[in-house]
Order: sequence, then structure tokens, then C-alpha cells
Amino acid sequence: MISKINLKDSSFLVYGLGLTGKSVINFFNKNNFTNYQVWDDKDKYLFKKRRTNNLTNTLKKVDFIILSPGVSLKKSKNKHKLKKYKNKIITDIDLFYLFKKNFRSVVVTGTNGKSTTCKIINHILKKNKIKSFVGGNIGKPILNFSLKKDIWLIIEASSFQLAYSKFICPDYALLMNITNDHIDWHGNMKNYINSKFKIFKNQNKNQFALIHKDFVNQYKKRNLHGRLVIPKTNGYKKLKTKLKNHYLKSDINDENMSYVYELSKLLKISEKSFLKSLKSFTGLPHRYEVFLKKKNCTFINDSKATSFQSTKFALNNTKNVFWIVGGLPKKNDRIKLKNLSQNIVKSYIIGKSINFFKKQIQKNTPYYEAKNLKKSLIQIIKDIKFMKRKKNTILFSPASASYDQYLNFEKRGEEFKRLCKFYARKYL
Repeated sequence: MISKINLKDSSFLVYGLGLTGKSVINFFNKNNFTNYQVWDDKDKYLFKKRRTNNLTNTLKKVDFIILSPGVSLKKSKNKHKLKKYKNKIITDIDLFYLFKKNFRSVVVTGTNGKSTTCKIINHILKKNKIKSFVGGNIGKPILNFSLKKDIWLIIEASSFQLAYSKFICPDYALLMNITNDHIDWHGNMKNYINSKFKIFKNQNKNQFALIHKDFVNQYKKRNLHGRLVIPKTNGYKKLKTKLKNHYLKSDINDENMSYVYELSKLLKISEKSFLKSLKSFTGLPHRYEVFLKKKNCTFINDSKATSFQSTKFALNNTKNVFWIVGGLPKKNDRIKLKNLSQNIVKSYIIGKSINFFKKQIQKNTPYYEAKNLKKSLIQIIKDIKFMKRKKNTILFSPASASYDQYLNFEKRGEEFKRLCKFYARKYL
């Protein structure tokens, strides 16, 4: 089906002119695509010369609608029009697979750990003299890459990108985990899961599907054709004893690393080269980032933890925790501290949903209504001085989105680090 499509003879509507939409337009201009129009629900002046004057008519006539991942068919003001032509909708990643040739790809998806896993894979490939790049939901939009022959592309694919994908076809597809997230965007858990399984849909028997054991039955029911591989955490744990990397030795990375290890074996990378490559890997910012140690206090920035399932990994692997939690909770998310409360000294609730978090945690941990990061850190330092514990870990793992107080999780994490360095220097 892919080979029969002549893109140069096709017509397009680029819907949504954020980072992804702009990359599509740049790609069209660079490759002499002329038959395209654009639309953005909010900005009427971007690429004005290309903006359609009749959206309904354009949606009807074009061959493809390239939808930006930020546009939801459930929330867009033109949702009914878009749903009518849903069969025409594709993504920037689809366009990449339709147009580009002579490259190998690894596509990684899952609720948690995608970015770190992509970065580790790219790091290992480069250390083994394999030319590779990372793109998609992390780093550059995928169409910004000018690939030469025999290049490997590591693609982080979000559920937003996969939801309307039709032509994605990775040589190696990794689905690591699925937990409650983005339900407000997808509508329900079934739609969310279906979006994740899109990475396997076009694979053939010579391509590989790496999937968590919990989803094997679902994979088999869908009549997919990739070669099924089930990563085993225990296999990696045995190897981990030989690993000389403090960050990756943490149990919080075991699931990510089991996929990376399984992939490295499929790529014929020796165990010796695998271990050697990982010596120099450093973790990504805002993902269980140990950024400061002062006297008997360790400060960890886990701002990327935007759901409780993400935070659960951090709480499970950290002791003596002064836990800062709060923000904009995900739909249907629940905080269950039953087997984690022994690791928590006290909790500090921030954000505009304090009552939600208070109800969730009050039976399992002492708490303080801090409202913001500054007040939480001031109170934590007071409590540390009063309690006089031998070890203290200040963990910012909010278990929620940032949008109630910050532009994104990066801004939130940077603010936390700035405040920690200031107050630690001043009062500890």
C-alpha cells in the first residue's frame, strides 16, 4: 500500500501550525511539494498565503490531512468536520515513512520511560559506530532530518502521534508499558491502548515487536506479523551487577534497560560492548535527576512524573523521602501509597488541586499544604532541622501535570532546582 502512493501527485492540508506543522511545511518546500494548504484553529496569520479560505471544501477535496499531535478530534472546534474525513488523516511520521528510503528505524512508545530509552539506545548505537539520530516526540520533529543511506533513526512516538498514524513501519517496535494517562485526550483507555499498538500494524515477519509480557495476548489477538520478543527484566538484572554506571544501576531504570538489552542482542552488539557503551551515559533532566547533595540531604528532580504511576517508581526506589507532590491531576488517576508510605517521612502538597491530593494521601502520610515550591522547600528545611534525621531525600515527583502553575514540566523542574540550590546554600 505504501509503495503505490505517489506523494508528489497528492494534495494535502496541514492542520495545526505548531512545531510539527511547521516542520511539515518546511519539508514540503524543501522537496518541491506545491499542492498543499494550511489551517490552524487559533492563528489565522501563520502562512497566510497558504491558508485555505474554505476549510470544509478543502477537507473534502484533499487526499491527505496531516494532523499535528496537539490537535484532538474530541476538543477541536472543527472536530465534527475532521471526524467526517478521519480516513484521510495521517501524521508527520507517516509522511516520513512514505517519502524516505534506505534507513533503519527503532520506534519506542509506552506511558513512561520513552525519552530515556530512546536516548540510551542512541548512545549505545553511536558508541558502537552505528550512525543514528533521535527524533519524534523528543528533540527534532522527524521531518527535519535529512537522512543519508544506512542511517538509524530512533523515534519516540507519543500516543497523540500514533492515534492517527497509518503508515508507520519500524524495523524494531518497542511497547514498554501502558498505564492510565492522557485519557482526557483519547476519551477512554481502549482508545489509548489502540493508539499504542499502531506501531506494530504494518510490520512484516522480518521486523521485530518488543512488548511487555502483560500485553502478549492482546498482540496475538490483533493478527500482527512482527516477530514477537518479550524482554525479561531478570535477564538484565543479572547483567546489571557488571554495569559501571550509578544512574543506570538504580532499580527505577530496570524496565527501560531490559528493552534496551534485548534490542542490543538483536542488533548483535556483544555484552562486553553493551556494558562498555553504558559507562558514559548520563540521565536526562527532570527524570529522577539527582542534581544536588548537601550535608545529609539529597535533592532529586523528577518533574517529568506527570502521573502517579511515574511517581510510584521514584517512591518505590527512594527512602527517607520528603515528598513534594501536586499540580494538575490526570483524569481517573489515583494515588495508592499502601506499600510506599514507609519510604515517606512527610508530604508537601503544591498546586491548585490541593484538596484532591489531600484526600488521596492523608491516611498514609503526614502532609503540609505548601501551595507552591518555594513554601514547600522552606517548610522542608524547617522539618529537617527539627527532626534531625541522619539521611534526608527531598524528592520532587509531582504525580501530575504542570499546567496549573507552569508552562511545562521543564519549567517546573528548573524552578525546583533553582530554589533548592538557593535554600540549600543559605540554610543547610
